[in-house]
Amino acid sequence: MGYAGNPPGVAAPRAWSLYPAGVLDLQPRLFLDVENSVLGRPWRARLDAPGEARALAMAQRHGLGDLLARVLAGRGVGIDGADAYLDPTLRALMPDPSTMQGMDEAVERLAVAVVRREKVAIFGDYDVDGACSAALMAAFLDACGAERVVRIPDRIFEGYGPNIQAMHELAAGGARLLVTVDCGTTSHDAIAEARKLGVDVIVLDHHQAPERLPDAIVVNPNRQDDLSGLGALCAAGVAFMTLVGLNRRLRAQGFWTTARPAPDLLAELDLVALATVADVAPLTGLNRAFVVKGLAVMRNRGRPGLAALMDAARLGGPPQAWHLGFLLGPRINAGGRIGDAALGARLLLTADPVEAGRIAAELDRLNVERRAIELATVAEAEAEADLALGRGGQGAAIVVAGEDWSPGIVGLVASRLKEKFGRPAFAIAFAGKTGTGSGRSIAGVDLGAEVRAAVEAGLLAKGGGHAMAAGVTISRDKLGDFRAFLEERLDAGVSAARQRNALYVDGALTAGGATRDLVASLAAAGPYGAGCAEPVFVLPRHRIASAQPVGEEHFRVAAAAADGSKLDIMAFRARNSALGAGLSDLSGSSAHLAVTLSLDHYGGRERVQARLVDVARAQ
Repeated sequence: MGYAGNPPGVAAPRAWSLYPAGVLDLQPRLFLDVENSVLGRPWRARLDAPGEARALAMAQRHGLGDLLARVLAGRGVGIDGADAYLDPTLRALMPDPSTMQGMDEAVERLAVAVVRREKVAIFGDYDVDGACSAALMAAFLDACGAERVVRIPDRIFEGYGPNIQAMHELAAGGARLLVTVDCGTTSHDAIAEARKLGVDVIVLDHHQAPERLPDAIVVNPNRQDDLSGLGALCAAGVAFMTLVGLNRRLRAQGFWTTARPAPDLLAELDLVALATVADVAPLTGLNRAFVVKGLAVMRNRGRPGLAALMDAARLGGPPQAWHLGFLLGPRINAGGRIGDAALGARLLLTADPVEAGRIAAELDRLNVERRAIELATVAEAEAEADLALGRGGQGAAIVVAGEDWSPGIVGLVASRLKEKFGRPAFAIAFAGKTGTGSGRSIAGVDLGAEVRAAVEAGLLAKGGGHAMAAGVTISRDKLGDFRAFLEERLDAGVSAARQRNALYVDGALTAGGATRDLVASLAAAGPYGAGCAEPVFVLPRHRIASAQPVGEEHFRVAAAAADGSKLDIMAFRARNSALGAGLSDLSGSSAHLAVTLSLDHYGGRERVQARLVDVARAQ
């Protein structure tokens, strides 16, 4: 069975007796008195006393299950907001595109280009967000009958963002308007060169912006004078908003006719959803609506490229948000990391199923190759990080560098380091005197702001990003100074963030309570991801019947409740980790197991999949 309150036999009115009678405690207490799990974290109830009351009222008013009501309340949903949250609509959540600074000018210039049939160059980033944004813009221009070209730079030979040589080539090819997507906010020199060549420039971006902007029409909700409140959008979200505005402008001008109908922009939300999840944008508000509606579009398999990619990724069942981040996104990124950077955009634009299958197969192959390169580089980077931090684990940030690392996988390496060591991490690939690298941050530490400060301090040749991720270009002789800069700037913030590193628990279950019906009901409060944490449930006092290795990195855990119910749990990447060591120590013992739940459709059979996120000894 499952339960949100106390386990059988415990007669307390609130979950796990968190709140003594007559006391209104506004701080979440320890969950099951776990102060120090095997991963060194305290466990806390996600809901405080007012949250508990809100969940109870929500369940009663809307007829929701107790656990679903707790999950909603734990994500800030009010009593009267449950219905709207469970069925988000663009009509209610999407503002007028004109609220973004520069939007009206961008729409006007794009409309002129369409009507005059000017050639438009689309310059995108080499990641998923860039590919989706470029595909969105290109497909709309195709529907307009406009001439366009898509340019995705080579990560190694061209680097991130517009470059002067590309500006010359695009201008020589006849482009009169350049639209950069997911890049361009800090590309002053390249954009100035484009303007000298007679090319107008529109920047559609979302990265943090300096006060001085390039000589272009810049639509970026994170520019310092933008008051739209849309800074959580990824670049594809900004591009979609731009196309909504452009579509409206062209309709007002009588551009659309029976012979040339306006495109269905809602059918493009699969690309916006993919980019939003893959770029780790927060799944709240408008972004959440984009992903909910985009997943519905994707389930229709109307886009040949995505249908082929889902097949290549062996995706079972209808696509879910985590599929976008862990199965589809990495394959599109593989082209930009170690292959042809333009493969992703071509896949998303093709209408030919045969061509789509060929590109998807190539991206799948590149992804396998990427994983092998990543594992070797991560091992080297972790050894360097262990040495730099020392036995005491001291240091606010990790900065590692290698001579023969692939620039295409340093972001993945930084992410692995951040996960293992619990602090911001940079991985830098050097070639000669210059290195390019990526950084990943922890919650509460704005890495993009620190990178901008390092650029202004002269420590980085180039750099930018957002709170959780950033990219840098650095000279070898500045590496030590950059490390020292981060240590000084991040010490207090990282210390505070690490002290807040608790595991927040939504409720408790027995093994038998983890049913398909429960998991399906909880899916209504999703999709889960950045900004909308996946629910965590604890299986209290369950015996770890076995913990068997699976492959080179994982464990399969069999958990048994006192009532005889059992649940198989996967512990991914637990081998050679504190989680794996804890499982070995507790095998055969009673433990509290913290898990997340999802539905797996492997082999055409739907079943509950539980993933272990932490474990603690049952006192």
